[in-house]
Amino acid sequence: MRLRSIAAASFALAVSAGSAWSAQTVTYEQVVEGLAKQSIVLVDIREPDEFVAGHVPGAINLPLSKLTPAALPKRGEKTVVIMCRSGNRTGRLAQALPSVGRDDIADYSGAMIDWTRRGGPIVKGQ
Repeated sequence: MRLRSIAAASFALAVSAGSAWSAQTVTYEQVVEGLAKQSIVLVDIREPDEFVAGHVPGAINLPLSKLTPAALPKRGEKTVVIMCRSGNRTGRLAQALPSVGRDDIADYSGAMIDWTRRGGPIVKGQ
């Protein structure tokens, strides 16, 4: 248990500090297509109150403030795509992911701001 706490603390430090690595980024169109084809898992890393106020249909909420590497969807047939409100939080997270062996996660850096600007569907609640 203590080792997991140390790993989570190290990950949190890496997220706050960032690094030189940049994740693969995806566009609005790629997110729309991936959701339609069910080929992506969209992970919204905003806080629960932000998520409940409005999120992309089908997205799952894993708040960055409580996120551990183990909480992220496992590597698999679907691409994991992270998003937040503006791209700031996903940018920091994307930089930290390689330090925990996750270089397979894409960043929708346009985030909710881009999604809503383009008229993407939004649902409220859980």
